[in-house]
Amino acid sequence: MEYCPETILDQKTSRYHKIEPNFEAIEKSFVEFFLESYKKPPLSITLDMDVTDDQVHGNQEGAFFNSYYHGVCYAPLYIFCGHHLLVAKLRSSNVDPADGALDELQRIIGLIREKWSETHILVRGDSAYAREEIFYFCENQPLVDYVIAMGTNGVLKLRADDVIEKAKHEYEKKLAPITELMDSLFQKKEDLEEVKKLVPISTWYRSIRYKTEKSWSCQRRVVTKVCYGSDGLKMRHVVTSLPASKIPPSKLYTKKYCPRGEMENRIKEQQLDLLADRTSTQTFQSNKLRLWIHSWAYVLINAFRQHCLKKTSLAKATVGRIRLNLLKLGARIKISCRRIIIAIASACPYQDILSIANKRIKTIPNTG
Repeated sequence: MEYCPETILDQKTSRYHKIEPNFEAIEKSFVEFFLESYKKPPLSITLDMDVTDDQVHGNQEGAFFNSYYHGVCYAPLYIFCGHHLLVAKLRSSNVDPADGALDELQRIIGLIREKWSETHILVRGDSAYAREEIFYFCENQPLVDYVIAMGTNGVLKLRADDVIEKAKHEYEKKLAPITELMDSLFQKKEDLEEVKKLVPISTWYRSIRYKTEKSWSCQRRVVTKVCYGSDGLKMRHVVTSLPASKIPPSKLYTKKYCPRGEMENRIKEQQLDLLADRTSTQTFQSNKLRLWIHSWAYVLINAFRQHCLKKTSLAKATVGRIRLNLLKLGARIKISCRRIIIAIASACPYQDILSIANKRIKTIPNTG
């Protein structure tokens, strides 16, 4: 239904053209549905940005080989707020990972501000989004902050030299008694590598003011995480607009940045449970619409999970489990002039949850 051959010039009168999408209205609808899901404006929200690969196996328009993903693919951009999907933007895979991210942030934050003027917004992303234009935009918006990862370099490593030494010394101090014990029990040549892995990694944090030589317009706060263990030194950095007086380095990294990984589960629900990567039509526009159709399926099931499965055993279930246990059921349907009867097997293991969900659906306004 979403596909129209490129050879059809007059699409509106063509028998092959089934859907005429309003791209702007579709993109706006995701944010509007998110806003309507709240009874009152929240104190704060977090917007998570990420890109994934959508492997294709034909001659789809706009698909290119991407060396990072090791295949011909699209690279859709997703923005989530918790379990809520706000942006699903299909892109070619030969573009910058941050391409279009600023435009989408400006658009959805503008829509959010129309209704929630006092809500604090935290923008979060990996190092692909550590760009001056994104930093600058967030810094010039009221009640908008960011926590974004960035790659390491020689300057950051040099400025963390004292912390690296502390982490190394702490690890070696924990390792020393174990080494002495092993030396007393075994010969000197005994391999201690496996034993070293049992010693907890030493983790230290530090916060500095940092500015790149050319790309950044001003100094910004960078939080460095230093880990030293059996595998040697590992460093991670995040740049943030949140001041040190408001949140210390360790909490900023563990409480504000690390939960970003939960977004990966939302993308998996999209692609594995709802087949959002089935972009197999010829044209780019029809594949864009196909991604939105699958995205709306996610929005509907997430709304069902949020409103109808609350305080049940499926309250935190994945989209795939909800589909398998509640939607993919054999049933007998009887239609009369007055009603439709859906008869499910009496041995259905989730009939109690189905009953609860049915009652809650009826209490939601405007559900038909």
